[in-house]
Formats: sequence, structure tokens, C-alpha cells
Amino acid sequence: MLPGGLHFRKAGQWTDDTLQAVAVAKSLEKCRGFNPSDLVQRLLYGYENRPEWYGQTSAGFFILVKTGILPHRAAKLVHHRLHGSRTNGSVMRGFPLGIFYPAPEVYDQSLACSQLTHYDPVAAHCSAWLNVMASALCRGSTREQAYRHARSLCTNPEVHAMLGSYEQYCPVPSLDAVLCSHAALSSFMQARSFEGAVLSAINMGGDADTVGACTGALAGAYWGLCAIPKRWRDKLERYDELLALADRLWQVRTDHRAHR
Repeated sequence: MLPGGLHFRKAGQWTDDTLQAVAVAKSLEKCRGFNPSDLVQRLLYGYENRPEWYGQTSAGFFILVKTGILPHRAAKLVHHRLHGSRTNGSVMRGFPLGIFYPAPEVYDQSLACSQLTHYDPVAAHCSAWLNVMASALCRGSTREQAYRHARSLCTNPEVHAMLGSYEQYCPVPSLDAVLCSHAALSSFMQARSFEGAVLSAINMGGDADTVGACTGALAGAYWGLCAIPKRWRDKLERYDELLALADRLWQVRTDHRAHR
């Protein structure tokens, strides 16, 4: 929990990972479910506030949307212009879907959420895998149960091959969606504590905030809020606001299930 880095952030300051996850959570809260048009506007607002934090795929998408191009068209255009869109920007933001939806539902919702901005299906299936695990974990599953559930639902051969045999590969903290997801999954599955999981993830270097965010989401769903060291919580930017949003999202999720 130190200052510095590429953009000279303060200790505990957010990055685009948190900005986008907050947008997903707030959209789910307001709309009582996944609403693509509402979410795009919330994601765009975050980009307009801190554009320097965003990668090429996400930034390219938001620039096109601001000109009036429809989201599905913008995602496809960026994919072709950059010769791919399997970066991890859609993976890092999706975990509130895992809080809101039970595992059987969250896979398809995660695919749709990812493909709003990232046309490549590999990124979508990575997001869906990790979100299924988060959903199962925060509802009481063990790590192995959550992992097996995600593996059973995955239909993408490349994602299934790497995440489904994560022990066979060395983690690489990359911008690539599969490598990033694998690094996060490996850090979480092999850790003995929340702190150990997150430290192992961010100390790999590379795209540390995103690998750390994905690992932390899984670890938080498994070990819970009290497992996060107090010294980290005390320094986290707008901690009380995040906690209140998480509480509201869980309550909306409970109400949503009760009225179905």
C-alpha cells in the first residue's frame, strides 16, 4: 500500500478497475439487473473523468461511443482496428455480476457485459469463468466447488484449456485476458489468506492492478470483508462509499430474487 506507479497515484487510490466495477455495481443497483444502455453511460462517465487510466481497447470504444456510434458497432470496429480485443478490461469490472446473479445465471450475463466493449469472445469467457467462481464463493461454496462449477460451464476451448488446468502453467501478469485471468486464478487457488493472495498477485508486476483486482475479488468472496487487513482498509480511497454500495447491491440482489 504505497504511493507511486505509472500515474503517481496516492496509496490506496483507485484505478480504472475500481471505476468500472463501481459502474457495474451502480447500474445493477439502479436497474435491478444487467442493463446495457445504462451501464455504457456509467462506464463512459468513468472514462471521461480519468481517460489516462484506460487501455487501448476500452479507450478506443469510449471514443467511438462519444461520437454517436452504437456500442456493438464500436466494439467491433475497435476489435478490427487493433487486430484483436482480448484484453482484460472487461474481466476486471464484472465481479458485481457475481454478487447479483447466482452461478447458473451469471455466465451468460457476464458474456453479454464483456462483449459490450470487448468483441473477442475469449475475454468474455474469461470474465464469465471468474464471475461464476465469485458468485459461488460468496454463496458459501468451497474453492474447489466454485472452480469445478466454472470449469463445467465454460464452452470456450482456449479458456477451458488454460484455466481448467491452471496448475500446469506459470502465471504471467499480462494485459491478455486469458493470461491475466490465469494469474489471478493461480494466486487465489494457491493462497492461504486474503492478504497472501493479493500480495502474490500484485508482486508479479506487469498489469498488477488488474491481476490484483481479479484476485482480490475472488479472495474477498471467499474469505470475506474481515479478512482484508485493517491497515489496507484504512487507506483505501472512499472505503465507506464502497462498503455502502456493496451492502446496497446485496440487498437489491436479495429483493430481486424474492420477487421473481
